[in-house]
Amino acid sequence: MNNLKEKVHLMASLTCQNIEHAIQALLTQDIDLARMVIGDDSDVDELEVKIDQMGLDILIRFHPMASDLRAVITSMKTAHNLERISDHAVNIAKRAKKICKSPSPIDASEIEPLSKMADQILSDALRAYKDADHELGEGLHAADKELDAAYKQVSASLSSRLENSGTNAENILHLILVARSIERIGDLAVNIGEDSVFLSKARDIRHEQRRIQDGK
Repeated sequence: MNNLKEKVHLMASLTCQNIEHAIQALLTQDIDLARMVIGDDSDVDELEVKIDQMGLDILIRFHPMASDLRAVITSMKTAHNLERISDHAVNIAKRAKKICKSPSPIDASEIEPLSKMADQILSDALRAYKDADHELGEGLHAADKELDAAYKQVSASLSSRLENSGTNAENILHLILVARSIERIGDLAVNIGEDSVFLSKARDIRHEQRRIQDGK
């Protein structure tokens, strides 16, 4: 069980590093750093496979119950979300590469505040998983709503520049898609936070949140 959790922590560290490098590559137009992110994603993929294998092995050999069972399931689900987050880091890096190669690279500073918000949500989600902190896990929904609102503003601002963008239209579209990837990273981090509630309290809050959003 300890080895399983250590693997998830390692995967989380590599994923966060990939996001940081991808955003840095975009902001500084560093094509080599963007290529590094794309290459490093394979390490994250391999860890997800190992975590799944370890988790299944524990389930088959030891038939864990109660909190141990929740710990295995949560670790495997967290690994899945981390793999998807790293995929979004790769998407950002690929967009950064295309912007770097364009004849007139575009200033991407408008993206930075979004990335900081998503980074904080992911950091809190991983702390909630590590400490089985259900209160922190539940609180991520409020932060994600702020990220969603900021994403809509940035997306609308970038979209409004498309009409008069001329040769920069393609780069602006890249930034819109980067913003979308950052918003999705926030959503996936919230999934990790929800799983930390399940780990700590054996409660699935996903449907609770949907009912709240629907006003039920």
